Amino acid sequence: MARRDLTGAVDFSVLEGMTGGDRAINEEVLGLFVNQAALWSALLDPKVEGWRDGVHTIRGAAAGIGARDLAATCAEAEGADQRLAAPAVERVRDALEAALADVAAYRHELMLSGLKG
Repeated sequence: MARRDLTGAVDFSVLEGMTGGDRAINEEVLGLFVNQAALWSALLDPKVEGWRDGVHTIRGAAAGIGARDLAATCAEAEGADQRLAAPAVERVRDALEAALADVAAYRHELMLSGLKG
């Protein structure tokens, strides 16, 4: 997995702009995102009370790292009628999975560049 594997699910220039391009801070922020995503995933079920809170939290974190599609998908899900919650939450899950794949590729590239430099 490397930078060539990025799909565009995350625009890392957003993160790099916020961190001044500091690779250690980028890694720290992305590590937190990945760890928290595991916790948030448990809330991504419309039968679970508080699922909208989970989606809202993911939305904010996604925007912070440059996962615009994930943030937009979360915004749509937050406003979805309860009858349409299941497909909306499934789209959030799919977008989260795509963002996490990009994060993994980017972090792998950070690790490799750290070994070189």
